Amino acid sequence: MKCVLFYHAFTSCWNNGNAHFVRGYARELHALGHEVVVFEPIDGWSRLNAIREGGSQTMEDIPTLFPGIGIRRYDASLDLDEALHGADLVIVHEWNSPDLIADIGSRRAHGAPFTLLFHDTHHRAVSAPDELAQFDLDGFDGVLAFGEVLRQIYMKLGWADRAFTWHEAADIALYHPLPHIERTDDVVWIGNWGDGERSAELNEFLVEPVAELKLRAGVYGVRYSDAALATIQAGGIRYGGWLPAHWAPIAFAGARATVHVPRGPYVRLLPGIPTIRIFEAMACGIPLVSAPWSDAEGLFPEGAYLSASDGTAMKRALRALLDDRELWSATVETGLRAIKERHTCRHRAEQLVGIVQDLRASSQATQPLRYIGASA
Repeated sequence: MKCVLFYHAFTSCWNNGNAHFVRGYARELHALGHEVVVFEPIDGWSRLNAIREGGSQTMEDIPTLFPGIGIRRYDASLDLDEALHGADLVIVHEWNSPDLIADIGSRRAHGAPFTLLFHDTHHRAVSAPDELAQFDLDGFDGVLAFGEVLRQIYMKLGWADRAFTWHEAADIALYHPLPHIERTDDVVWIGNWGDGERSAELNEFLVEPVAELKLRAGVYGVRYSDAALATIQAGGIRYGGWLPAHWAPIAFAGARATVHVPRGPYVRLLPGIPTIRIFEAMACGIPLVSAPWSDAEGLFPEGAYLSASDGTAMKRALRALLDDRELWSATVETGLRAIKERHTCRHRAEQLVGIVQDLRASSQATQPLRYIGASA
């Protein structure tokens, strides 16, 4: 197949966790023998912020790290007919502009022969449904939802059997253990402070436990306010700023444990959807302790990570991991096995190919319907 992907950013991962998974599954589609071309807007906010933070060189590394993937930057003069020429599969991510989504959907609705999928990796289907409703999904053949609870929402909106649960996963070509690197930190956390969606939780499950246990710790990410930086530093934690995704394995390898602190909307509204950092941390062989989060879909076996119900439990769990070598090793091994058996980008690429084959086999796939969010 010729696969044409439209994402907000492929070369930049600044505040853009979607880039990790897109890169990984694009790599695996290419390895399976498919042609892959990714389109990203030249003025995307992730890319522009990466440039402002001196990330031009890290973006230039991406074509080398993902050989064989066609990367096309576009502006307002994008020729969609040319971009879509010869496409068999087109995937449009929900962070694209409504106009682009509508234009591509219109071509499919008027007989373009490709299979067209909408990729949703955000909580706004429940937290801001009006934003989702602005998308004209007329002509789309299906939805790729990054969790079962999100798929169920689309089913209620009229997508019936054309909404698919398609979780993110680890790109194990990049995310894997690096045993030659010395673990000089006790804890590392990689994530963005963000919009206040988990400020209290970060204090309770990261800053306070690290400070009270007097652990050596480092934090990486963007969008940290002055107040957040002051909190981090008061806890004795080193702040490392933006860490490009392909450097994260080195940071994981240099620490003995990490934590998972999910954003509030995912915990409350979309249970069962982990951040991609769970997959990546396990793939890198670092044990993980999670703040309250429900693995509603049973993605991970018992023992793949430790759970902490509150800050006190987090302190106990971190202390146990750091003091008990057998527990540490068992957690690492269980997590690694879970990733290798179920949660690599190869798994997701193969699942995607199967979804496309099923849609094509369906008699409905040749007759795009009008869905919620489509123009009247």
